[in-house]
Amino acid sequence: MTPTTMERASFPKLELLRTMMLSREGDRREGILMRQGKGWFQVPGMGHEALAAIAYHLRPDDYIFPTYRDRALMLARGMTTREIALDFMARAGSSSDGRNMPAHYSSRALNVFSVATPTGSQCLPAVGAAWGVKLAGDDRVVVCSIGDAATRQGEFYEAVCYAIQENLPIVFVVEDNQYGISTPTQNMLPMRLHVFDERWVVFVNGRYANEVYEKSGEAIRKARTGGGPTILWCEIDRLSSHTSADDHRVYRPTEEIEAMFERDPIRLFAEQLIAEGALTQEQYEQMQAEIVREVDAIYQEVERIPLPDPARVLDHLFGEPPAQYKPLPLEVEREPTTMVAAFNRVLHAALETFDNIVMFGEDIEDPKGGVFGFTKGLSTKYPERVRNSPLAEATIVGTAVGLAATGYRPVFEIQFIDFITPGFHQLVSQIATLRWRSKGEWKCPLVIYSPYGAYLPAGGMWHSQSNDGWWAHTPGIRVAIPSTPEDIVGLFWAAIQDDDPTLLLIPKHIFRVRMPVQAYRAIPFGKAAVRREGTDVTVVAWGNTLELAFQAAEQFAQQGVSLEIIDPRTLVPFDWETVEGSLAKTGRLVVIHEDNRTCGFGQAIITEMTSVPERFNLLLSPPQLVARYDVHIPFCPELEYAVLPDLARVMQAIQTTLE
Repeated sequence: MTPTTMERASFPKLELLRTMMLSREGDRREGILMRQGKGWFQVPGMGHEALAAIAYHLRPDDYIFPTYRDRALMLARGMTTREIALDFMARAGSSSDGRNMPAHYSSRALNVFSVATPTGSQCLPAVGAAWGVKLAGDDRVVVCSIGDAATRQGEFYEAVCYAIQENLPIVFVVEDNQYGISTPTQNMLPMRLHVFDERWVVFVNGRYANEVYEKSGEAIRKARTGGGPTILWCEIDRLSSHTSADDHRVYRPTEEIEAMFERDPIRLFAEQLIAEGALTQEQYEQMQAEIVREVDAIYQEVERIPLPDPARVLDHLFGEPPAQYKPLPLEVEREPTTMVAAFNRVLHAALETFDNIVMFGEDIEDPKGGVFGFTKGLSTKYPERVRNSPLAEATIVGTAVGLAATGYRPVFEIQFIDFITPGFHQLVSQIATLRWRSKGEWKCPLVIYSPYGAYLPAGGMWHSQSNDGWWAHTPGIRVAIPSTPEDIVGLFWAAIQDDDPTLLLIPKHIFRVRMPVQAYRAIPFGKAAVRREGTDVTVVAWGNTLELAFQAAEQFAQQGVSLEIIDPRTLVPFDWETVEGSLAKTGRLVVIHEDNRTCGFGQAIITEMTSVPERFNLLLSPPQLVARYDVHIPFCPELEYAVLPDLARVMQAIQTTLE
């Protein structure tokens, strides 16, 4: 399947009219099926059809980041009614195999990025894709459409700001139908409030296909020739209810609805073509009858296709690692080194080895080289690929999505993991779901790294969180927590070659501790390290809490008690087999983590070890969890250490298992 639309010398008006009519009939047919109880949900695009004219200025290698009312635009791009019907009826073979909602278009072959429901969430990934196009140095463009109400989402402003800052080849299409579900938006839109400099905004009466074609062509040509972004403000009408779960007659006056249908874009375009002599009324009616028969046959055929196989619902959550990783071009240091120094060395090696790696983050350029020094020297050597970001975490995380989708390998820094919450939306809505919701067609290979955790006094609740439970709870994101220089290098080297998103959390309390290095090599995810062998108690700890585990081991050794210390290194995926194998020796389990107790990952480990009969039968005593109390981390160091796991609590937990 390839896009049927590309830049043309003339405007194919009859073809566009047919596409608009095909879109309308598809919406009508789905409405009938909903009333018959043969569908679960519908998002109609009635009234938005003239925006399909935009597609006739695009090339197959351009990208579209659509919204869910873009049915006509998708048909003009080359998507078929059958493909849209498969999505509507959630049938096997649809673009998501029933995972994503109807009208959430996706096609890797057509460069149509998979739609996510949260409004405006496509804007920053679209800007990331436009950034990737600019880095590649070619003349592709990105089109990003968004509903009018969604332009009040903060990510829309961040996206526009970054597009203007970097002069990116992107066109934002604001589909202004004057309503956000039932809320009139006339007095809310940034374009009407004159928030944006009018140099960036072009008004379009989106009810007239000719005007859409002409003005979108100007904006796309501007983007393609290096002129930067444009906001096409397209005023249109939503001729239907918001979705099948809504009835616009409840909140819209009858006369308003009737007036809208008088300026129906299909009616206006057909009347124009008839007046021009390009079409007769009889031909128009014949075309309509043919389209009705065509669409009816398609939906009847799709209705007979089986639903997706429930046994395959876990497919595509993660990809397969490469059969072999590229060798790591790092010599081992003669003297003990730190995680910070080792990470800096492997970042240099990665940029030299892989020309599609891009780095982005706050203060990562020289002379500062990051607040912790991770990136020292990188921007001096690779100025185009190592860039300071604005103080905007959503921009950091969201643009990574678009870069990854267009073939780059983003390695982006969040200055403290506590600060990722503005980017949490992109992390859980886009990054975590993209591969799964698109059946693996779209992938998001990237690394987001960040300092993590407490035990570094005076960080307070804004610089000391770990939140392991948040990250591990989100399907589709791999979570790595190295605790040695060897591990930070090896895990990172694997992560940048794997095809999945990785959150690399670097424990602050121990990342400047000097440690000897035996060898640098790629470390596959899901392989725990036995840091100390023992026979009496299994202690599972990671990151900063490993220090407590070793201190406890030394003290218990004086009493003749042998602790086996397991460092998971990756929480997702987790190495359950190594823990089980250790329990077969010791029969006792203590888990230490610095996240708070309730819903922390340690509880998941204990659950896994007690809910499987074969594992439960290995236990000689109840497993124990040592965690931060369920309270925020205070600023005062004395209070901070009072709420975190400490040696006394670890010793008591181990003693409990021995009793």
